[in-house]
Amino acid sequence: MVESQPVPPSLSLGTMLRLGLFQASLGVMSILTLGVLNRVMIDELRLPALLVAGAIAMHQFVAPVRVWFGQLSDTRPLWGLHRSGYIWLGSATFCLVASLAVRLVWPLATSFEQSGWGGSTWFYAIALGLTFALYGVAISASSTPFAALLVDVTDERTRSKLVSIVWSMLMVGIVIGGITTGILLKSVGAESSLAEIQGSLQQLFTVVPLLVFGTILLATVGVERRYSGFVERSQSRDREDSITLGRALRVLTASRQTGFFFAFLAVLTFSLFLQEAILEPYAGQVFGFSVGQSSQLNAYWGFGTLIGTAVTGFLVVPKLGKERTAQVGCGLSALCFCLIIAAGWGPWPTLLRSAIVLFGLGAGIATSGSIILMLDFTLAETAGTFIGAWGLAQALSRAIATVSGGAIFDLGKLGLSAEALAAGGAALFPAYALVFAVQALGMLVAIACLSRVNVQEFRQHSRVRLSDVLAAELD
Repeated sequence: MVESQPVPPSLSLGTMLRLGLFQASLGVMSILTLGVLNRVMIDELRLPALLVAGAIAMHQFVAPVRVWFGQLSDTRPLWGLHRSGYIWLGSATFCLVASLAVRLVWPLATSFEQSGWGGSTWFYAIALGLTFALYGVAISASSTPFAALLVDVTDERTRSKLVSIVWSMLMVGIVIGGITTGILLKSVGAESSLAEIQGSLQQLFTVVPLLVFGTILLATVGVERRYSGFVERSQSRDREDSITLGRALRVLTASRQTGFFFAFLAVLTFSLFLQEAILEPYAGQVFGFSVGQSSQLNAYWGFGTLIGTAVTGFLVVPKLGKERTAQVGCGLSALCFCLIIAAGWGPWPTLLRSAIVLFGLGAGIATSGSIILMLDFTLAETAGTFIGAWGLAQALSRAIATVSGGAIFDLGKLGLSAEALAAGGAALFPAYALVFAVQALGMLVAIACLSRVNVQEFRQHSRVRLSDVLAAELD
């Protein structure tokens, strides 16, 4: 007689919240890299926005390695654990790499100021890009096994609740990170010397990563051993972490309707994150915000996103439907980009902060509506394939958006006079406005893409085509 495996206990609400601390920690780290470091490099150190955005975006361009880490955590336990060991090793690595990255910024800025695009500048620029690439690999090494852990420790009854809590905690981390960073950098103002800024940043990038790593340990220690059902779970070929990039691309193109929908997601993601590398510099140069004040804009955005995410599933979708909800979110985001531009005419800081909150609200509605709509484009037997393909498309779109935002800003500067470039500050407003205008246009394009989507047609014609794609993988 075969002895049955004991059934793991169900997760309590407290354990779900504890797991959410991992995502909250990632939110805090995103503030350091995208809310603080990019602002200092573009504004205080006057490095080209394309260089800054290109270096930072490297952590997104390496996102496809998460497929490998997912497969690795499935087949090769680390320290006797399939998920937690990779989570801890990856987290320790990205916390250490973040501390190292900030120390490369200053020699890069010094070299660029002294010799322009000389050999030493290229050396430090490439080193910074490779550092962020390693940062992205470490993020993938921890976040992909963590996503798999969420599947391992839940069943169909508890999974949606856990995912909702974990996603909300990511926004909570962004809000907390924005507020905390603003407080810690409160002494750094426009009159601060570069040496003072350097000292404050290096202290920030030392203390916060240590706290983040400690929080991740608190979030995950003991959870896998007690709650994981990995051993009992039957092996599935269609988990998100078993997808190859080629297979994901074939899934994306297997159906015309699937192509329309993923085109919408790609345009939406691109338009949402185009400002990622230049929003804080915009607040610093046009509005005169300090480093701490500009980083707090992430808290305003995160607060709006939390509200948008919370109300979408319970209030907006039941009244408007999924497609209409996503379109409303895109339209509201486009309006907010126009308000962000209008705020720079004054400049009017209060209008900027209000527009950022509304942008978060629109982004939350658009993203939540799109995720809910995505479930309609997911066949039960290929859920992992669709979700994995969406994740890869989102990561690459976001990386391209980050680089493109810096490139569009630098392109806008080419149309300014030498006097405006020398003056900097508010004189650079037209270049920043160009980025936000492109974002608003992108949202309108996303709405147009979504209007081509027909869920009923997908359900009628996609099952056979997707079955052919998956069968080809087994040949």
